Formats: sequence, C-alpha cells, structure tokens
Amino acid sequence: MYAGRTNTPCCLCGSEHTVSRFEIAPRAVTLMKNSGPIAWRDIVGAVTLSFCESDWELVSELALEMDMHPLSRCNVAYASFSLREDFEALLSAKKDEPDQTKQETKLLDRSRDVIDSTDDPYTEDRDRVEAIVIGLSLEELGVIEAAPHRKQRPPSSAD
Repeated sequence: MYAGRTNTPCCLCGSEHTVSRFEIAPRAVTLMKNSGPIAWRDIVGAVTLSFCESDWELVSELALEMDMHPLSRCNVAYASFSLREDFEALLSAKKDEPDQTKQETKLLDRSRDVIDSTDDPYTEDRDRVEAIVIGLSLEELGVIEAAPHRKQRPPSSAD
C-alpha cells in the first residue's frame, strides 16, 4: 500500500541517496534484519533492495569477490515490496495466497542466464551481483541445492 514514500532508502544504512538496486525472492526477506513479523508468503511480487554508493561497493565486493550475500545486514524496513493484505484493503477483495515458486523460478532462470553470460561484455556487474545474491539466498534457505554460479560447468569439447 502507498505509504507516502516514493524513494526506497539504502537497506544497509538508510541513506536516501541510492545508486543501485536489485530484486530478491520474497522468501529471502527471512534472512534480513527485523524480518520476524513479515509473512513472506504474503508478499506480492519481488522484493527490491536499494543501496547507496559506498554500500554498493561493499555489496559488490561481498558477492563478486567473497561469494557472500549482504542480506543479514540489510534492514527489511528499507526494502520495497507489497503485501497481499495491502491489495485486499485497497480493493476490498480477498486475494489468493501468491505462488512464490513462480517468482523464485523466474528469478533463478534470470540468474542462470546472467551467470551463463558472465563473459559477455554487455553483462553488467550489477546483474552479476543480483544473480549471485539470489542464488546464495535461495541456497541458504534450502530452495536449491547450489547457487547457479557455484555449479561446475561441463568441460568444453576443446579441453
């Protein structure tokens, strides 16, 4: 539901001046600070996290160089997402519980595509960071066995 806030602050420090953002699966909010009262199954769509310039450098380093995600340090209060209850209140109608597996599959497929095109000069670091964070978070939650970037690629025929 619209709460008067048009910009999403940095989820690490709360700064209003953000330079980058990416999406995570709704289930991944359970890995974030202050997520206890949020029913992740009632989140409609993806969750968007924004980062200020200095925190984006940290997030990029964690994902690209250290193979870690920053979610445990991110405050869920600064994340952008919609809850099913908000839609119900706005529309005065009952909605079915969202099917989170479709959202997770979509995000994982997009992540796999990014990982497969890592060597492509048009693949941006932001996309790689998002793909790694999505994979690591869903791996930690037991949704997938291994994050896409950790899976071994089969040897090419030239090897």
